[in-house]
Amino acid sequence: MAQRTSTERVLTTHVGSLPRPESVLAPMVAKARGEAYDAAALEAALDQGVLDLVKRQVEIGIDWVSDGELSKPSYATYVTERLSGFGGNSKGFAAADLREFPDYARHLVAIGGVVPRGGGACCQGPVAVKDRAPLEADLARLNKAAAAAMPTGAFMNSASPGVVAVFQANEHYPSEEAYVEAVAEALREEYEAIVAAGFDLQIDAPDLAMSRHFTYAKLDDTAFLKIVARNVEALNHATRNIAPEKLRMHVCWGNYQGPHHRDIPLETVLPEIARARPSVFLIEGANPRHAHEWAVFERMPLAQDKILAPGVIDSTSNFIEHPELIAQRIEAYARVVGRERVVASTDCGFATFNTTPTVFPDITWRKLEALVAGAAIASKRT
Repeated sequence: MAQRTSTERVLTTHVGSLPRPESVLAPMVAKARGEAYDAAALEAALDQGVLDLVKRQVEIGIDWVSDGELSKPSYATYVTERLSGFGGNSKGFAAADLREFPDYARHLVAIGGVVPRGGGACCQGPVAVKDRAPLEADLARLNKAAAAAMPTGAFMNSASPGVVAVFQANEHYPSEEAYVEAVAEALREEYEAIVAAGFDLQIDAPDLAMSRHFTYAKLDDTAFLKIVARNVEALNHATRNIAPEKLRMHVCWGNYQGPHHRDIPLETVLPEIARARPSVFLIEGANPRHAHEWAVFERMPLAQDKILAPGVIDSTSNFIEHPELIAQRIEAYARVVGRERVVASTDCGFATFNTTPTVFPDITWRKLEALVAGAAIASKRT
């Protein structure tokens, strides 16, 4: 079993997505646009890309590595390639925080920045497994890369049932509840296959926080918490055959450079989120809107069987955090939940979509080096 925490030092990980090399990015973008591309060349680039990424993570000192989500156009929309029932084009949504600053939102669009607005395919028929080949290819690549690099542990990302419903609107099922249940059952096969291949499964569940100011901006907090409870129940049911210690869950408020003043506080959603089965809880903790929330765990203690993997470096800023600052952030969480239950992580992924990332690739790797250095400092002081 992979080492998930340590009494000797602070382990390190990240949320999942990493910069895609141009050899992968160019054909992926062409494919998404319906343009001609070389499928064999893309597969070969993915094979080599995952080998290189895993090796680099281990060389830097990241303990818990991933395949960088290299093959996926994004963490939530990739399911339309693997599951049936999706098509058409939904009208999408606009984040409530950016709606208050339309000039800034237009500026982001003009400079090619990440602007969360939904859209894309929607659910137009029964959701079921359509094609296992992409998943099997991902598993084979990560298996080969992990065998070569020998990391402390390896994980693979998969979308939560709730986030699929956020980005692919329902036009088929009689209710959103029925839709989420169907997606959960369809994804169960992917969830179980990842764990059966020897990896930890990370459920990406920004629907449990981010969707408050996205699709559910018109609801009050009480009504939104009912959505969170429903989505947690669906997630728990879909992972019922997987041991909690093989599960990680990432919750965030959206990986974009917005004002984020409409983010629902962690303290409001934590009681519902804490009911989820995964043993490792990854949250934002470095950006200016959520860096203070380590103190929430003083008032609302983390269950003894849970591990906290807070973000201690930001995933939308090209600042390279000083290792001393990273250490201080780690120490704040360690004082509250215990050093042995803290794993140093990132706020979110560094390549959420297969477009130009907010953080430039070379800077991403330097930030991860700083993460490892900061964890080493914290290990000596806690």
